[in-house]
Amino acid sequence: MQFSRKHRIALALSVCLALPAAAQAEHLFVAFAGSMGNVMNLHLGPAFAKANHVEFRGDGQGAYGLAHLIAGHQLTPDVFVSITPGPIEVLMKAGLVKKAYPVASTQMCIAYSPNGPFAKDFKDGKMPWYKILQQPGATFGRTDPKTDPQGQNIVFVMQLAEKYYHQPGLAQKILGPVENPQQIFTEMSLLARLKAGQIAASSGYLSAVKSLHLPYVKLPVEINLSDPNYKKSWYDKASFQLKLDGRDKTVTSQPLVFYAAVPTTAPNPKLGEAFIKFMQSPEGQKMFRDDGYSAPKGEPLG
Repeated sequence: MQFSRKHRIALALSVCLALPAAAQAEHLFVAFAGSMGNVMNLHLGPAFAKANHVEFRGDGQGAYGLAHLIAGHQLTPDVFVSITPGPIEVLMKAGLVKKAYPVASTQMCIAYSPNGPFAKDFKDGKMPWYKILQQPGATFGRTDPKTDPQGQNIVFVMQLAEKYYHQPGLAQKILGPVENPQQIFTEMSLLARLKAGQIAASSGYLSAVKSLHLPYVKLPVEINLSDPNYKKSWYDKASFQLKLDGRDKTVTSQPLVFYAAVPTTAPNPKLGEAFIKFMQSPEGQKMFRDDGYSAPKGEPLG
């Protein structure tokens, strides 16, 4: 079929006008604590995207690191999901978050390599986990306490374990200095290294460890940071100094609750609010449970 020059111009113009609309298809950008990679990228994100006919993009990193990127306007997500209130408080102080809502919770555990040389020792439980971690060759992995709450939480766990098991010096024997580069990895790579057998054991959130089907040692409530009712009586016994923004700061434990917020800089705030409601919905909560998370605890922040 032959088209006149007038028709060809009109057709080309209609195609050009259609391209920007397609390019501007609505998408949801979620920045989340790195340990949530599995539930976000494989379950919550795709399910929400399909139901709402949008594109999902996720960025999982240490929650404090993400909070500082958002506060510095280097990252503009529609939703930020943090573990513990601390990273949310960074954004509240910057005037970028007014309210944050609990969407799930978890607890600390010790994960171990299923193919590592100490797997049998961890599994049979004849030797306490903290004794195994002091054996020659028992390499341990954790995240950076400056950028990731989990990196701080494992220090609290070890400090509380000293008191609970009556083991003076346990934290130093297992972790070395608070900032020990030989043990510190990014949150996204930590459990992957463990699964590959590159390290014998690591810190972990029970939710992330379960979702990756890794073996683990369950810790007593007095040291796993899971119950806000233990904060004053037990958890507050743990604290340490950390240099943040050039100043020494005393850090203390916070409840292991995941909070979601829509920053004031969000490109699609309504979509962000819809995603938070989806995470709180029965369908979203089932996805959390299936990936090893517990129900949200506490009240909204702000």
